[in-house]
Amino acid sequence: MIDPRTDCHCHILPLLDDGSKCMAESVLLARYQVKWGFRRAVCTSHRVGKYPNVPENVVRTCEALQEELVRQDVPLELSPSMEYRLIPETWPETLEKGFLLPWEGNHILIELPIHKAGRFGNIIPEDEIKRLLDMGYQPVLAHPERYLYLDKDRYHSLKEAGALFQRNIGSLEGLYGEAVSARARALLTEGLYDTQGSDLHNESYARFFDSFGFRV
Repeated sequence: MIDPRTDCHCHILPLLDDGSKCMAESVLLARYQVKWGFRRAVCTSHRVGKYPNVPENVVRTCEALQEELVRQDVPLELSPSMEYRLIPETWPETLEKGFLLPWEGNHILIELPIHKAGRFGNIIPEDEIKRLLDMGYQPVLAHPERYLYLDKDRYHSLKEAGALFQRNIGSLEGLYGEAVSARARALLTEGLYDTQGSDLHNESYARFFDSFGFRV
């Protein structure tokens, strides 16, 4: 069971991906997370294509941000991790070079291609989920509601393979459009979600969450 006071998906580490652009922005985003009731943030910087992050630089940047949060008295505990996209360009290398950086001991956040199933190449997500489980990891599927090309049977196939499902805060409220909202409602109705995360990238996300009064 993932503690609801843990934001298990965010991009607040500075200059590692399409999230925070500087340390000051990272601190600001962390203050929002504390305001919403989070006590811990798992910093899941992208590992994909243009963001070829590896554990060493993620851990180093996370430690630097944690030191700054302590200095500024922001009570948020950080855990370094990454968000791994299951595509041929990065996923095989991730496994071969041991770039997996789990949180809570064994949780790994994975994502599918956002818009096109064809980006899987020869990767079968269910097989990779089972592979992670066999390696002792617990795969967590990021924002399944955003994969509009999946049908109901495929969601159940991914769930039966052993993935936990993480809903993005804001999906139900329209952050990603009405189609994603409808899909999130359907998955919620079916009881397929296990946890939620902010997928926080910048202050515009934070202001949107504030607009509907989000609290943990």
